[in-house]
Amino acid sequence: MKTLLKLQNVKCGGCTNGIAVRLLKLSGINDVQISDEDSEVSFSYETANDLAIAERMLTQMGYPPEGAENTFINKAKSFLSCATGKMNVA
Repeated sequence: MKTLLKLQNVKCGGCTNGIAVRLLKLSGINDVQISDEDSEVSFSYETANDLAIAERMLTQMGYPPEGAENTFINKAKSFLSCATGKMNVA
């Protein structure tokens, strides 16, 4: 199955790189495509549980899907995830 999620707090390529790296490490997730301009990520997943795990991980990184609560803590986490993503750019 495939999904497209509009994410909150995506600011740049560092954010998208960090998101892609983490999503691709999850079992059952592949074909990750992400746009920092549109703040959208699409990916294929095997089960509904895989999707739930991916959404939970994105929120824990500071990028909750649109419509989910976006706390100050999520916003702060997104800055840390962004910086990490910038350091891991090849």
